Amino acid sequence: MCAVLVGGMTRLKKDYVQAAEQWGVRLKVFTGQESKIADRIGNAGLVIIFTNRVSHEGRRQAVLFARSNNIPTRMIHSCSIASLRECLKSDGSGGLGEGPKAKPGESGGKK
Repeated sequence: MCAVLVGGMTRLKKDYVQAAEQWGVRLKVFTGQESKIADRIGNAGLVIIFTNRVSHEGRRQAVLFARSNNIPTRMIHSCSIASLRECLKSDGSGGLGEGPKAKPGESGGKK
């Protein structure tokens, strides 16, 4: 599944992508400095908006695009990695919330 993150901190962009990959989600990140975000969202299954780190116009564009294409939207005030993980964990739209994928060589169970 592909998700889009609008907002957040530029220096955490790689961390956002890595956190999403752990849940099997391909993440496109727009930190809000890009113009015409709605034109670049594409075919996403979920739009996540970090409301404290995005302009009102960027938020408006993302919400209007998501609504017009029937894409679920989650608005989160915090822009932390933990907030992103919690959103992916609690989201009920298929594919997400299955849990983090184990890295090669890890058993995933308690020892």
